[in-house]
Amino acid sequence: MPDAYCLFPFAVMIMLMKEIAAKLAEISVRAWLVLFLISSLVCIVALRHNNQQMVKLRDAVYAADKNGGDVNAALNNLSHYVYAHMNTNLSDGTSGIYPPIQLQYTYQRLLQAQAGKLQEDNQKVYSAAQNYCRSIGQSVWGLSTITCIQNFVVNHGVKSTANVNIPQGLYEFNFASPAWSPDLAGWSLLVSFISLVALLAKLAHRKYFTHKK
Repeated sequence: MPDAYCLFPFAVMIMLMKEIAAKLAEISVRAWLVLFLISSLVCIVALRHNNQQMVKLRDAVYAADKNGGDVNAALNNLSHYVYAHMNTNLSDGTSGIYPPIQLQYTYQRLLQAQAGKLQEDNQKVYSAAQNYCRSIGQSVWGLSTITCIQNFVVNHGVKSTANVNIPQGLYEFNFASPAWSPDLAGWSLLVSFISLVALLAKLAHRKYFTHKK
């Protein structure tokens, strides 16, 4: 008895699939062809719209980067759109740059900020060196004082601004577009694929299984 209850949902599913297949078989070749053409046209238009919207959001990122605007908000808008829509590849296919988003103005601002902080830290070390050398009796400027300051600076790790390193993740970005997305482009692509398969099946059935009278 329990086995019968377990098999009941599958039996219902098979019956529904047979009923759907019977209904689809009643649709004419012309109807499938029209559906395929319309859905394909809608898919092409929707895919183009997806790409154009991506370009618009990408340009907004570049504008925010150049003008010192809210780059993070622009990047979030772009990433959310790219992740949710197909045909939104960030690469234009001509530059060959990877990652495709290179925020040069953000990089320059980060570089300047890091270099400024480094100079500030170095200045503190030099001041500390002078105070230290005075505390040990090197109050008169001379070779011994200079040597004392140089040794203190070397031992406390003063860094050159030429060695500033900015992590690439702060100014280089790439977001992957899905192969299929549940939007107008994705659903119309699915409908066009199903209608094409049905159309080919109808034509094959007519050719090989329908006997001419």
